Amino acid sequence: MVDTIELEVMIKRANLTKKAIFKELGISTMSLYKKINNQSEFRTKELAKLVDLLGIENLKELSGIFFDQKHD
Repeated sequence: MVDTIELEVMIKRANLTKKAIFKELGISTMSLYKKINNQSEFRTKELAKLVDLLGIENLKELSGIFFDQKHD
């Protein structure tokens, strides 16, 4: 599950807007919100693009945001 709060922080740190992200990912606004709020899952290709957009460079940071075990 996605750590929604940490993902929101990373988006702000990267000076991105959600509008820019959904356009880059090629998905709708609603799809992005559902993925961020754990109502649906990021596809592998979307996740790879998002990691690149956010500048995530290490596995620990990646797994902390996108494979959050606290919410399972």
